[in-house]
Amino acid sequence: MPKPVQTTPDFFGYAEKLPDSERAELAEIREFLEREIKPLANQAWDTAEFPFAAVEKFASLRLAGYQFPEYGDGVTRSPLFTGFLSLELNRIDPSLAVFSGVHTGLAMGSIYNGGDQGQRDRWMPDMVDMSSIGAFALTEPDGGSDVAGGMRTTARREGDEWVLNGAKRWIGNGTFADRVVVWARDEADGQVKGFVVETPAAGFEATKIEGKIALRTVQNADITLSEVRVPEADRLQGINSFRDTAKVLASTRGGVAWQALGVAVRAYELAREYATQREQFGKPIGGFQMIQDLLVKMLGNVTAMFGVVVRLNELVADGGGSAEQAALAKAFATTRMREVVSWARELFGGNGIVLDYEVAKFFADAEAIYSFEGSREMNTLIVGKSVTGLSAFA
Repeated sequence: MPKPVQTTPDFFGYAEKLPDSERAELAEIREFLEREIKPLANQAWDTAEFPFAAVEKFASLRLAGYQFPEYGDGVTRSPLFTGFLSLELNRIDPSLAVFSGVHTGLAMGSIYNGGDQGQRDRWMPDMVDMSSIGAFALTEPDGGSDVAGGMRTTARREGDEWVLNGAKRWIGNGTFADRVVVWARDEADGQVKGFVVETPAAGFEATKIEGKIALRTVQNADITLSEVRVPEADRLQGINSFRDTAKVLASTRGGVAWQALGVAVRAYELAREYATQREQFGKPIGGFQMIQDLLVKMLGNVTAMFGVVVRLNELVADGGGSAEQAALAKAFATTRMREVVSWARELFGGNGIVLDYEVAKFFADAEAIYSFEGSREMNTLIVGKSVTGLSAFA
């Protein structure tokens, strides 16, 4: 009797490491995303407009509360659940997953990890229910990988207020966020500090970046700050240098590896399904050796990515998971993702460049995920220093 066809991209069964309750919850989330979010995704990507109806749908799932149970439903879930949740979001649509990740991981993560208890209690509840949306403003027009040392946005203290001046670029959710975490260098001590800017604020201006070929639904913005005044009470009290900022980024860098896995999973699924349905020369193309070779190479990459990101989450759950390990996970996963989406697009032939077949979107979006949260080169240097003891940073 022939064995059943292996349709799952989780070929080694990593999801079985989750408790039954969390697997069941993820299955419900996947069904919801398929039904409620997926129909919005392609049109929004094509028009480069944000589908605000998705915010209400995400809010109904309490997506922003999973990592912060005391402000959410009170249920503590495993770090592995958070990873698989990211996989599911990116499997449906990387752009909307980025919207959620910027709001939850970067903006809320900065407030939760960098704010004092009063600030958390003040800002977290309405961000959990998504009545207020967050953004994270770190990258600058002339400062990407070197933003730690080259940050030009400044903060000047005047009594009980701070005055911010500068510019930020590539700020996800930046055109419509209610609350923006802005990073600026204190003119007095030269250290980077974090400020929560409530919008609209006098002197704060956000302009949408047009003409993107990836993550088109994400509303990235150029932001200018001209004498923007922020109360001392809105300065994140636990952020006193870029080292504190880096702690936020280290936790999200591992999340990008899960993003990459979600994109690769969906590209593989689309390719496998297409290969079993598309017929040429009188049979499905999946019956040809070269097509099977592409599928197996994709599945091999996906399986290796699962191993890396699941192990990283296990380390985090045990109180470990170093910045260097997160950097390696990000660099490895995004590189393998890039290969997977390229092979998937190749398998589709000419249909691979048409949005109707969906794979084109993942092929394009992979380029952005490959680049953000530290380029492959920067993450490689972090890991390289760890394994040699020698810094190769310029």
